[in-house]
Amino acid sequence: MVTLNETHDPARRSWVVEANSADCDFPIQNLPFGVFRPTPGARARGGVAIGNHILDLSEALSAGLFSDTVASAARAAAGDTLNSLLAMEPAVVCALRARLSDILRIDGKDSATASGLSTRLLVPMATAQMELPVTIGGFTDFSCSYTHMGGMRGGQPVTAFYYLPIAYNGRASSVRVSGTPVKRPYGQWAANPPEDGLACGPEPLMDFELEFAAFVARGNPLGSPIGVDAASEQIFGCCLLNDWSARGIQFFESILGPFLGKSFLTTISPWIVTNEALAPFRVALPRRQPDVPQTPKHLDSNANRQEGGLDIELTAHLHTARMRAESIPPMRIVRTNFKHMYWTLAQMLAHHTSNGCNLHSGDLIASGTTSSPGPDARACLAEINQRGTRPLELPSGERRLWLEDGDSLQIRGRAVRDGYVSIGFGACDGVITPAGEHRV
Repeated sequence: MVTLNETHDPARRSWVVEANSADCDFPIQNLPFGVFRPTPGARARGGVAIGNHILDLSEALSAGLFSDTVASAARAAAGDTLNSLLAMEPAVVCALRARLSDILRIDGKDSATASGLSTRLLVPMATAQMELPVTIGGFTDFSCSYTHMGGMRGGQPVTAFYYLPIAYNGRASSVRVSGTPVKRPYGQWAANPPEDGLACGPEPLMDFELEFAAFVARGNPLGSPIGVDAASEQIFGCCLLNDWSARGIQFFESILGPFLGKSFLTTISPWIVTNEALAPFRVALPRRQPDVPQTPKHLDSNANRQEGGLDIELTAHLHTARMRAESIPPMRIVRTNFKHMYWTLAQMLAHHTSNGCNLHSGDLIASGTTSSPGPDARACLAEINQRGTRPLELPSGERRLWLEDGDSLQIRGRAVRDGYVSIGFGACDGVITPAGEHRV
């Protein structure tokens, strides 16, 4: 596990004034990596979020702010994809982050030089266009919430859930960055009433799933499993994820697992919050009840039990087209926390490789729906509406069982712990657009 160091110091402040606001997602204690274009159409390059700006790493390199090994890491982070950075040894990445913290903090080494070049080094987030931070070769979606697995099955998860984090291989090619429109998919589903047979057309039961995700760091050779303690060092960083779900298609096709009901689009937040930045927010796992099977030995360790969890508050807000037209703010429909997950990110990665499966730098693993105990902590509409029987009542007077065209779903995450500066993950947003013409 990553240990705490001076970059986590709550007294540290940045000369980028906005980074010192209490509600800022990107204070100097965060410093996540991403890929952006300064303006639409400009060359994509790597950057670091600070306040409401992006530190352009290409410009920082040109200004001579990095040297030696740290310069090599900065060059890896300055390209149009971060895969090379993710493949570096953790100590090198930590050294780069420490240098960035010094450059950006008040009275840090060379911070006066950097602040004097601020108009050259900093790009306003408002004018930038964010891109996927890495080339994602593989995407695996797990299901690690006891509450979700029980809620979707009428009370109890399937037996296998107690022994391993259940997962399926998702579609990496359709992962997109926050803000990408979500086109309603076409598909097949069981007609209602059932005697009418099979229906085909635009998906009628559009849903979201509020999830948390991690990017693989260096990966492993084929045939070489990763133990659960080593797995925590194989996680480079995390992001938010919306596993958009076409429930009609999914419920009809899922004999062996999700396929077309999930593969049409998955949204992620654009910034990778590093494993190191999340160190202050590690927590112990929820205690397992004595009447359930204990964790298999290959997925268990004292370190994972004591600090394998993460205290991340996760929310989802719904904003319909009518609400926007009437200037009604988005309505929060989910408030949950990742610390309640039954399985940790390290256990997911360890299980994934337990049969010798090889993972690559930039592969994406997701937690599954992050539902937790409590009436407002159900993290998808299928749970909120109790399988289509209890609609949401919205402040505009509208009702929602499922997402309609024009609806915006906004996911946010916030790591909070007494004594430390809170950090966030940025936006993970998407708007449902009509299916349009479908040609076969």
